[in-house]
Amino acid sequence: MPEWLNDAVTTDAELNAVTLLIRLGAAMLFGGLAAGIYRLTRRPDHGEATSLTPTLVLLAIIIAMVTMAIGNSVARAFSLVGSLAIVRFRTVVEDTRDTAFVIFSVAVGLAVGAGMMLVPLLSLPFVAAAAFAFRRGPQLGTSRGIVETLVVRVGAGRHPDALLVDVLSKFLDAQDLKSAETAKQGSALDLTYVVRLKPNADRIAMVTELNTLVGVQEVKFARS
Repeated sequence: MPEWLNDAVTTDAELNAVTLLIRLGAAMLFGGLAAGIYRLTRRPDHGEATSLTPTLVLLAIIIAMVTMAIGNSVARAFSLVGSLAIVRFRTVVEDTRDTAFVIFSVAVGLAVGAGMMLVPLLSLPFVAAAAFAFRRGPQLGTSRGIVETLVVRVGAGRHPDALLVDVLSKFLDAQDLKSAETAKQGSALDLTYVVRLKPNADRIAMVTELNTLVGVQEVKFARS
């Protein structure tokens, strides 16, 4: 029998309970540290932090568990890859920085599961230093007001800037276009803004005035 095939079907020596507990505990610890760095360096107006923070900890623990289950077995590796391939996620990570932290959490879990504790221990200070050095502040100066989300649907053929500029400048102190996507099979355009209202500005009045504009089909306004 070829050596590579013999290795593939050879059973690894079982890890004892103490080793398993130590590695899972270390995965939770390092995953928590990664999540802490993420929370400390995120933008204050970033809405995904609440759900992503525990996800980073869970990822580190789960990946460590998967790594220990695989061990040195090629057969188990292919079996787990095939099983996990059926999983589909509908949530899109909009910020590439969040994706980097997800990958970092996966790397922490892999290293701990393989018993290489020094890898996350020595890499954490470098990740923390880079995250703090390149962290971004709130885009709209949230300390000066409440940041909210405004979604406006504009019919095709209308230039959004020319159509909305007067009303937005009248009611808003600051605005940031976060996304633009087609709707109704391309017959409309959905614009999503992160906005801060002027002091004493009336939200209902702004929505009403936007709805009166020719070309505006729908307006949604909500707290971020």
